[in-house]
Amino acid sequence: MTSQSRRSERRGGFWKDNSLTLAFGTAFLLTLLGQALSGHAEFNEQLSVGDYQQLSFGEYLMSSDFAVDVTENWQSEFLQFFLYIFGTVWLVQRGSPESKKPHEKGPESDRDQRMGDHAREDSPRWAGTKDWRQRVYSRSLGLLMGLVFLLSWLAQSISGVAAHNEQQLRQLQDPIGWGAYLGSPEFWSRTLQNWQSELLAVASMVILSVYLRQRGSPESKPVGAPHSATGIEG
Repeated sequence: MTSQSRRSERRGGFWKDNSLTLAFGTAFLLTLLGQALSGHAEFNEQLSVGDYQQLSFGEYLMSSDFAVDVTENWQSEFLQFFLYIFGTVWLVQRGSPESKKPHEKGPESDRDQRMGDHAREDSPRWAGTKDWRQRVYSRSLGLLMGLVFLLSWLAQSISGVAAHNEQQLRQLQDPIGWGAYLGSPEFWSRTLQNWQSELLAVASMVILSVYLRQRGSPESKPVGAPHSATGIEG
């Protein structure tokens, strides 16, 4: 095999080996662009009704209205993953591939998790330590999801109060402070409408995967697996 063909194979291998992330990452950017374009058109329509000066696309991207619409979705998504990651340590659903087997609930032993003395040569370096690094790394996925959730929620509240106050000023009403906005119906309506949809999606996936199948998907049990089979993937 020539060096050129080997380089071509490596390039093809990268795209194939990372196709799931690349596909969803591209879809994310395209839908974000679509949201920005449609949101810009809708926002300018609202401004034209009140005979206000319209915003350019660049100005809309920097506006609090666009920021709050984006961040309120992000915080609910990362909350979903945070709760699911930590919840599935102790909570189980018999028959679901999304759940551990009932007798495996809990953080499991160091041997099962390949930690400390049971780490292998190809294990991440911090998995083999026995100090704070192992404690942090062994919970790093959930901790990062929780941190991003909190930061996104904070960004939602800051951009949300800015968008709310801009609307207040356009209607010749007094603006409110950040603390008052945190207790406002608008903030909690924006927040809870996203939370309930994310929690419903997770609960539906967990219970429906007990009885339904998708051939070839790791989110599904093998087509012929019994409904009671738990924690196995197709």
